[in-house]
Amino acid sequence: MNREKFAWLASIGLVCLLAFQLPGSMATRDSEYEFVRTLVDIHRQVVTNYVEDVDEQKLREAAIDGLLSRLDPYSIYVPPAQQEQFDRAMEGTIRGVGIELHQLENGQIEVISPIDGSPAFHAGVLAGDIILKVNGEAIEGERLPDVIKRISGEKGTKVTLTVRHVTGDEEDLTMERQDIVVPTIKGFARNADHTWDWYVSDNPKIAYVRITQFTSETHDALRKTMDQLLAEKMQGLILDLRFNPGGRLDQAVQVIDMFIDDGRIVSTRGRNRPERIIEATVPDTLPYFPLIVLINEHSASAAEIVAGSLMDNGRALVIGERSYGKGSVQEVIPLDGDSGELKLTVAYYYLPSGRLVHRLKDADDWGVEPQIIVPMDDETERKVLRQRYEQERFQRPMPKASTRPSTKPTSQEVIDTQLQQAVMTMIGLVVLQGAEAAAPAQPVPPVTTQPAAVVEPDGDAQPPATAEPAEPAAPAESDETDEQAVPEDALPEPTTAPATAPATAPDPLPTK
Repeated sequence: MNREKFAWLASIGLVCLLAFQLPGSMATRDSEYEFVRTLVDIHRQVVTNYVEDVDEQKLREAAIDGLLSRLDPYSIYVPPAQQEQFDRAMEGTIRGVGIELHQLENGQIEVISPIDGSPAFHAGVLAGDIILKVNGEAIEGERLPDVIKRISGEKGTKVTLTVRHVTGDEEDLTMERQDIVVPTIKGFARNADHTWDWYVSDNPKIAYVRITQFTSETHDALRKTMDQLLAEKMQGLILDLRFNPGGRLDQAVQVIDMFIDDGRIVSTRGRNRPERIIEATVPDTLPYFPLIVLINEHSASAAEIVAGSLMDNGRALVIGERSYGKGSVQEVIPLDGDSGELKLTVAYYYLPSGRLVHRLKDADDWGVEPQIIVPMDDETERKVLRQRYEQERFQRPMPKASTRPSTKPTSQEVIDTQLQQAVMTMIGLVVLQGAEAAAPAQPVPPVTTQPAAVVEPDGDAQPPATAEPAEPAAPAESDETDEQAVPEDALPEPTTAPATAPATAPDPLPTK
């Protein structure tokens, strides 16, 4: 067969192939063009004939939002003007000078603490300082959000704060605004020198670590903390993931891998995404020690993956209340022509047991169910948040636990019954293995994979509750991401569902 005949036959074959494939694709393309034409026609009619002037850009964004509103609340459009803010929120960074602020009842703006290594830290801002002026202008009578706006600004620009130290001395401190990585690893309370006290019990040595959310620095910061605690011969760890809205899956995976050296960590799969299975690895796994994880109905996304995976792998005992049930995977997709980004849900998380974390419509089973259930009502949650706030400022309001129960009555009310249950349970685990043995040879699996008991706030054990909890509100995806502020009179409502990043409820300490 000569080349000319071969070319003709190849051409005929190609035409036949296209004849079978093109009608469907052309029909799809025609349908898309028809939809776009209709949308453009509606836009033109509104702009031309609507009774009042309209903002065309807002109309376009509203049209996109309308399209995405038929999906889940986590699929959103990020316009170009908000991309930088959104990206910084995803990375857990803010732009400012790095101070945690609080407004006192008398209206004064108090510094809770400068973030370690921040411009404010290096400039000499101290915990307990009262801010009097910003760039020479008095702030008396202003609300905290307005003061934060004054202090914030473009990266590289300078701001001068006039502060009054606890000694009564006043000082002008000038600092340069920078991108600040917000710490996500916190301890039980602050020491007098403003470092973290990591222990809720001195004998046995039980450590407490709280992860506020999962950002790009979480794993490294937690690893550094764990190395310190192990060097101090910690005998058990309580990992608090309550009010944690989640964050980056890769960081959650690395945190889990830190505690286990074998087995499945998590898997994901979606309609147009193949199943992805993530397995644990041996390198850098921490030595064994008893581990308890605290969760509540505001623990979501990556926090649920950490708690559920550690429980399924027999590495941790989980205490608290059932988690929120946000187990979906979002991808950030850049749009053509620098027209913004699309954050789209593409898959679901599945725990090693095969359990779907995400709460589907009309579902009666979702999230992570603790092995020991400790209910906490809304008012108690608010008290816990206030207590946590005070502990992170200056003092330790709750006494540390001891293996020797006091024989004298105490007038101090135990507010955080979930943490109290975790401490008492951990003391039992440590005592059973020997108070001097910090690292047993083999891990002891949790007591059960189903709720074993319901511990009411007064400490009495009851059979597991069968009634379904009230459905929490849908979590917000994002909030103000450059400067967060929650004044004392605006503490987050416990029924408010968690945000993805940055959080509104998990961390009531305003950061500048």
